[in-house]
Amino acid sequence: MKAWILMVLALMLPAAAMAEEAKDGEGAPKVSYISLTPPLVGNYALDGGPKLRVYKADVALRVDNDVDAAAVKHHEPLIRNQLVALFTQQSLDGMSNVEAKEHLRQEALKQVQQVLNGEEGRPVVADLLFNNLIVQ
Repeated sequence: MKAWILMVLALMLPAAAMAEEAKDGEGAPKVSYISLTPPLVGNYALDGGPKLRVYKADVALRVDNDVDAAAVKHHEPLIRNQLVALFTQQSLDGMSNVEAKEHLRQEALKQVQQVLNGEEGRPVVADLLFNNLIVQ
């Protein structure tokens, strides 16, 4: 009888451990990166100078769960519009060095969060990344 009880307990321990791991995994955020495709392409530094300035930005948005990912996909046209407007307003100095590009990235994140806050009632996007930012 003791051997039978020990055998049942031995079989129950791995199942209990797996159930505990599954419970811990459910609470962890599921981070996703949503790429805005196609890349954003347009003109910037429209100061009437003789040279046409062009940018191409591959942008990814980081969200923490599937609900936020769906919200970003739903509002992607509005997000793209806001980002195109931001890039078009940039000066030559605002796109020319690493510090300026980091400032632009932070401003883009702020504007995307403002747009989504207005639409969803919360910022939704945790971070904005430039996978590639080319300026000519």
